[in-house]
Amino acid sequence: MKKRFIFKKPTSRIVLRYCFIAFIFLLVCAVLIPTLLNYAPGSINTPFDIKMSYISYAQQLTIIGFVILLIIFISTKLCLRDVDNWYTNKDKRKEKNTIEKIRKKCFNIPYIIYIIELFLPTLGILGVVLLTGSHHGIMVLKIFVLTLSLAFLLATFTYIFSKNIYAEILASTYKEGSDLGIRVNLRKKIVLQIMPLFVSVLLLTSFMGYSRSVKEKEDIFFTLYNASLNNNFDINETYEVDEIKDILSNIELYSSDSSRFIIFEDKVITVSGDAPSNFLVAYTRELSSNYNGRTYDSYGIDTQGATIKLNSTEGICYVGISYSISSIETIYFLGITCGILLVIVGLLLHYFSTSITTDINRVTNGLNYIYNNSKLGYIEKLPVISNDEFGDLTIAFNKVQDKTKEYIETIRSNQETLMERERLASLGQLIGGIAHNLKTPIMSISGAAEGLSDLVKEYDSSIGDKDVTEQDHHDIAKDMNSWIEKIKNYTEYMSDVITAVKGQAVNFSSNNSIHFYMDELLKSINILMKHELKNALVTLNINNYVPSNVYLNGDVNSLVQVVNNMISNSIQAYDGEPNKSIDLTLKTQDNNIIIEIKDYGPGMSKEVQNKLFKEMITTKGKNGTGLGLFISYSTIKAHFNGNLTCESNKNGTTFTITIPLSSDLTKTDK
Repeated sequence: MKKRFIFKKPTSRIVLRYCFIAFIFLLVCAVLIPTLLNYAPGSINTPFDIKMSYISYAQQLTIIGFVILLIIFISTKLCLRDVDNWYTNKDKRKEKNTIEKIRKKCFNIPYIIYIIELFLPTLGILGVVLLTGSHHGIMVLKIFVLTLSLAFLLATFTYIFSKNIYAEILASTYKEGSDLGIRVNLRKKIVLQIMPLFVSVLLLTSFMGYSRSVKEKEDIFFTLYNASLNNNFDINETYEVDEIKDILSNIELYSSDSSRFIIFEDKVITVSGDAPSNFLVAYTRELSSNYNGRTYDSYGIDTQGATIKLNSTEGICYVGISYSISSIETIYFLGITCGILLVIVGLLLHYFSTSITTDINRVTNGLNYIYNNSKLGYIEKLPVISNDEFGDLTIAFNKVQDKTKEYIETIRSNQETLMERERLASLGQLIGGIAHNLKTPIMSISGAAEGLSDLVKEYDSSIGDKDVTEQDHHDIAKDMNSWIEKIKNYTEYMSDVITAVKGQAVNFSSNNSIHFYMDELLKSINILMKHELKNALVTLNINNYVPSNVYLNGDVNSLVQVVNNMISNSIQAYDGEPNKSIDLTLKTQDNNIIIEIKDYGPGMSKEVQNKLFKEMITTKGKNGTGLGLFISYSTIKAHFNGNLTCESNKNGTTFTITIPLSSDLTKTDK
């Protein structure tokens, strides 16, 4: 697989991507927050803003952005420093612990960053709002909800657009069986990526709708109160303060939460209702004249006022009425509506994600069935129930099943062929020894036949000879019986040899489930291995501690082949050194028959031992196929439900065959 990150450190790409998305988020916040929250005109990024909040709106966002970017940069670099070490240090790439740590972090960090980016910007902006003051409780709540919805977008986009970099690292560090970190199932991932987007869009849409409705209400209230003030006061006259109070008190109010006030340069007089806030007083004095007398109680327009600048006997003053244009009922309605929509969308997402995971699990379960079935069975094809990518996946799975079945049949056929070739090769090695074993009895039978022929001639010539006594006839008959007995012994030996060879030539796929005793096993081993042992000048020491009345059910020839293979391996372990010995021990232990074949050769390396019985491996170079031990292991497992193990060190190698003796396999003669 091509590593795209080989030209750059992967952590640098991750940090840059995080910081870029966070920077875009801050720019969006800088534009959307004043717009959606209806900030009062002239209230941000002005000397008035600094007077009210100590630092301007732009400076607040700059500080928040710097802190967020710094935290993201430092935390990501610290969390992923092992990735950089792994990338720059070739030796680290071989350390299992380092790779495990990297993989775990690459699985976990996206979710950790998701949580950090969800709450850090929200808490940061909320903290600045509370510290700088001049915000009503309803405004603080709106800022919190708005920034949380934007933070959802930030966290979701960061998670989505950084996954491919983590995927590259995980692909490059993959080792079978390695740790997978936090597991988040597909259903949760769908909710994690779609639900925040829906929540954010829903909240932003609600804010936009609420903002527009408040804007329209604002204009209506201001027009009414502004007209009332201009109709009752003449800006060209000079009024007494009490006169202003009387006129102001008689102006009709259009909402119960309205207040009347008079603002001088050095004092504030509350005529009715709540006293005006410091923000409203300052805004009225400094900015209201720029906006036709409109003033505001805080940064937002939820509470504002209409003012008129008059001359009084105590100096210039601002006479006004403040009023609330926020609608608690509207906020409640939007909240309930959003809650209902979230529940509906949540249920739909649950159904949607469940449907997707069910389709995937059908294929996954089918693959797991194939994997877990020791016989590599063939399951029924999955029905195609959708005309989309999941339908394509199901079709592909069915095709894989067909191809897998074809491969299994081919492998089984090839396996039988390979095993048969290995058996024939082993049988060919025995032919030389068999020929030698048969040569001696054949020559003896030939000599016995000549001896019998001479006795027959002698007996024939003695017929009618008066010098041949009755005792002579008995002696000739005795000699004939002696030769016949020798021929009988030789033919029995030859029959045993032929039977043993014939057993080894039986096809491996046969399953002759008959019982046999250990004496039968040892007899065949002696016959078949006699010549090889003699030529190698190696002695086979047989120690049989299995009771003579215990026997096994199974094919004795299969077990003979396995033991012979072990003995041949032991002979070859001596590499031609003469006068060596091999111990063949048979015993019962814990309701098992234990067969041990031990040599005193140089042993095998750890690398070879780790691969034994798992793959076809040979230490004989071109002279070996690696099938012997593999077939032996398979034979013991499949035919006898047993096990074959090996222990090897510099002092020798011991192969141990363990065959269980269940109640129906352990018998006694009656």
